[in-house]
Amino acid sequence: MDHYDSQQTNDYMQPEEDWDRDLLLDPAWEKQQRKTFTAWCNSHLRKAGTQIENIEEDFRDGLKLMLLLEVISGERLAKPERGKMRVHKISNVNKALDFIASKGVKLVSIGAEEIVDGNVKMTLGMIWTIILRFAIQDISVEETSAKEGLLLWCQRKTAPYKNVNIQNFHISWKDGLGFCALIHRHRPELIDYGKLRKDDPLTNLNTAFDVAEKYLDIPKMLDAEDIVGTARPDEKAIMTYVSSFYHAFSGAQKAETAANRICKVLAVNQENEQLMEDYEKLASDLLEWIRRTVPWLENRTPENTMQAMQQKLEDFRDYRRLHKPPKVQEKCQLEINFNTLQTKLRLSNRPAFMPSEGKMVSDINNAWGGLEQAEKGYEEWQLNEIRRLERLDHLAEKFRQKASIHEAWTDGKEAMLQQKDYEIATLSEIKALLKKHEAFESDLAAHQDRVEQIAAIAQELNELDYYNSPSVNARCQKICDQWDNLGALTQKRREALERTEKLLETIDQLYLEYAKRAAPFNNWMEGAMEDLQDTFIVHTIEEIQGLTTAHEQFKATLPDADKERQAILGIHNEVTKIVQTYHVNMAGTNPYTTITPQEINGKWDHVRQLVPRRDQALMEEHTRQQQNERLRKQFAAQANVIGPWIQTKMEEIGRISIEMHGTLEDQLNHLRQYEKSIVNYKPKIDQLEGDHQQIQEALIFDNKHTNYTMEHIRVGWEQLLTTIARTINEVENQILTRDAKGISQEQMNEFRASFNHFDRKKTGMMDTDDFRACLISMGYNMGEAEFARIMSIVDPNRIGVVTFQAFIDFMSRETADTDTADQVMASFKILAGDKNYITLDELRRELPPDQAEYCIARMAPYTGPDAVPGALDYMSFSTALYGESDL
Repeated sequence: MDHYDSQQTNDYMQPEEDWDRDLLLDPAWEKQQRKTFTAWCNSHLRKAGTQIENIEEDFRDGLKLMLLLEVISGERLAKPERGKMRVHKISNVNKALDFIASKGVKLVSIGAEEIVDGNVKMTLGMIWTIILRFAIQDISVEETSAKEGLLLWCQRKTAPYKNVNIQNFHISWKDGLGFCALIHRHRPELIDYGKLRKDDPLTNLNTAFDVAEKYLDIPKMLDAEDIVGTARPDEKAIMTYVSSFYHAFSGAQKAETAANRICKVLAVNQENEQLMEDYEKLASDLLEWIRRTVPWLENRTPENTMQAMQQKLEDFRDYRRLHKPPKVQEKCQLEINFNTLQTKLRLSNRPAFMPSEGKMVSDINNAWGGLEQAEKGYEEWQLNEIRRLERLDHLAEKFRQKASIHEAWTDGKEAMLQQKDYEIATLSEIKALLKKHEAFESDLAAHQDRVEQIAAIAQELNELDYYNSPSVNARCQKICDQWDNLGALTQKRREALERTEKLLETIDQLYLEYAKRAAPFNNWMEGAMEDLQDTFIVHTIEEIQGLTTAHEQFKATLPDADKERQAILGIHNEVTKIVQTYHVNMAGTNPYTTITPQEINGKWDHVRQLVPRRDQALMEEHTRQQQNERLRKQFAAQANVIGPWIQTKMEEIGRISIEMHGTLEDQLNHLRQYEKSIVNYKPKIDQLEGDHQQIQEALIFDNKHTNYTMEHIRVGWEQLLTTIARTINEVENQILTRDAKGISQEQMNEFRASFNHFDRKKTGMMDTDDFRACLISMGYNMGEAEFARIMSIVDPNRIGVVTFQAFIDFMSRETADTDTADQVMASFKILAGDKNYITLDELRRELPPDQAEYCIARMAPYTGPDAVPGALDYMSFSTALYGESDL
C-alpha cells in the first residue's frame, strides 16, 4: 500500500490546478475521460440494475457513487441518507470518500462539496482514483504492478506481432493494432488479423471496439475518431479501457470452482424441471376433473319422481363431502408448488416459470370459479324440484279425489235428464217433475265450483310440468265435456217441463221446501266431508296453527248445522203426517228430490266421525312442526358460533402475516399452531353437516334463527384452510429467500415495516403506485423505463400487485450476491482455456457422473457438423444453459 501511495498517487493524482491546466490545454482529453469513465462506471453499475448518463450530475447525491463502490468492492457501505437536501448529499459523498480513504488511497484536493456542486474536473479526478485503486492497483506481472504491470502484460501479449510496439498508454495505441493484437492473442477466431493494415487506424480501432463489446462484454469506452484525431490520446482513458481487457482475459480461477458452479446450475435446473413437470401434471388432472364435473353440476334436467330427485340430492351430498375436499387440497397444493418454484427460479436468477397454455394459476382459478358458479344453486334447485314434485303429488291426489266425487255425482244424470216421464205423468206428477228439475239445477249450479276447481288443478299441473299431464288432461276434458252436455240436457228438459207446466197444477209445497233445503244442506255436508278428508302440506308452526284455527271455526258451525238438519227432517215428518192423514197417493217418496232423511242422517253421522280424525291429523302435524323448529334452533346455535369463529381466525391469520413480532420461524410456528387448532375444529363442522342433513331430510327450507347457511359455512371453511396453507407457504418461502440471500432478521423486519407502511389497503399486497412510493422513500431515483424493468421482476405475470415475497426477493438482490450467468460462463472460459471450447470427455472428467451426463444431454442439440467434433463452444454452452434471451 505504501508503494501505491508514494508512486501511483503521486503520478496520477495531480493537484486541482494541474487538472485545470491539462483540460484547458486539451479539451479532447476531458471528452475522452467523460466517455471512458462513464462507460467503465456503467459496466459495473449494470450489475446492480442501473446506470449513469451524466458523470458530473448523476453522482451529485452520492447514492450511485456509494452503489458503484459496493459493486466493485463487494463490501457494504454505511446506510445512505435518502433526503434531498444538500446536507444529505454531502453526507453520502463523504461516506464514499471515507470508504476510498479506508482502502489506503490519499485523496488530494477532492472534497464532497465539489462533487455535490457538479465540478466535472473534481468528479473525473475522483473516478480516476477509484479506477486506479480497484481496476489497476492489483494488476501484478512478475515483479511489477499497477501501471507498469499492466504495460508489461500488454507488451508480453503483443510481442509476437511485429507491427505492434507498446511503449506507453497514449500514442502506442493510435493505429488500433495493439487492441486487435490483444483480442487475437486470446480469441483468434474473433479477428482476421492478417487482413488489418497499419495505415487504416479507424478500421482497426472500430473493429477492436465492436468485437470487444459484442463478444467480450467490454463496453465501448473510446471513440476511434477522437483517438485518431488527437495528437496524444488521453492516457487515463486508454489505461482504463486496456485494464478491462486485462480483467477479461486474465481472471484466472481454479477449474474445480468453475466445475462446482456448473454442477450447481445443473442441479438447480434438474430440480426446477421436475417441479415444472409436477405442476403441469397436477394442473392437467385438476382441470380435467373440473371439466368432467361442471357439466354434471350444470345439468338441471328434472326427474319425474321424488325418489329419483332425492337420489340426485344424495349424490350431490357425496360430492361435497367426499369428492370435492381432496380437490380443494390439490388446488391449494398446486398454488404452493407454483410459488415455491417461482421463488427457486428467482433465487437462481432464472426466468419466471410460464405454464403451458391454459394451465396458469389464473386459468385454474377461473376454472375453479366456473366450478363453484355451476355448483352455486345446484342444491337449491334440487330442493325446489323436490318441493315441486311434492306439490305435484299433492295436486294430483287432490285432482283424483275431486274428479272421483264429481264423477260419482254425475253418474246417471244424463240418463235421468233424457227420460220422458213427464209425457205420461199426472198434473201433480208434472209439477213434481218441474220442481225436482229446479232442485237439480240448484244442485248443478252448486257443483259448478267443483268443476272449475278440477279444471284449475289440471291447469296448475300442466304449468308445473306434471309428468302424467296427458292422462289428467284427458280426464279433465271428459268431465268438462260431460258438464257441458249436462247443461244442454238440463236446459232442454226445463223447456219441456215448462211447456207442460201450464197443463198441471201446483204440487205439494212442503216437498218442494224439503227439496230446496235438503239440497244445499246435502251439498254442504259433502263439502264438509271433502274438506275434512283433504290432505294438507305445511312447513311452519304458523301454517299448522292456521289450519287448526280454521278447523275450530268449522266445528263452531256444527250446532247451527244440526238445527238446520232437524228443521229439514221436521219438514219431511210433516209431509209424512199429511200423506197419512189425507191418504195422498205419493207412494211414500218425495218427487222433488232424491235426498232422503236416511241419507242426510248418514252423511251427518259421517261428518261427526271425520271431525275427531281431523283433530288427530292436525295434532300430529303440529308435533312434527315442533320437531322441525327444534332442528332449526339446534343448527342455528352451532352455525352462529362457527361462522364468527371462522371469520375471527381469518382476521387473526391476516394479522400474523403482516406482524413483525419475533423471527420468521416464530411466525411459522405460530401459524402451524393455528393450522393445528383449525384442523382440530373439523369435527364441529362435520357435526353441523349432520344437523344440516337432518334439516334437509325433514324438508325444512328456511331458518329464521340464523343468517348462516351450510353453504356459507362450507365456503368459509374452505377459504380458511386455503388461507392458512398459503400463508404458511409464504413464510416458508421468505425463510428460503432469507437463508439463500443471507438476510438478517433486522433487515427482514425493516423490509416488513416498509412493506406494511405502503400496503395502504392492508391486503398483504402493494399496488403499482404504492410500490413506486416505497422505492422512492428508500432512495431509488428511477425513470419510467427503470421502474418498468423492476416491475417485470417483482410482477412477472403482470397482475398489477407486488406481494411481500416478491418485494423481499427484489430487496435481497440489492443486499446479496448470487451465482450469476456471468460467473458460470467465466468458469466455462477457465475450463476451456485458450481453445474456447470444452470437449465432452473434459465435462465427464470435471463433473460428477450424473451431472456430466445431464449437462451433455442438454448440450446435444447445440453440437453439429460445423462445431469441433465431440465438443461444445462458448455460444452453444451459454444457449443450452440459459436460452437465447440470456445471451
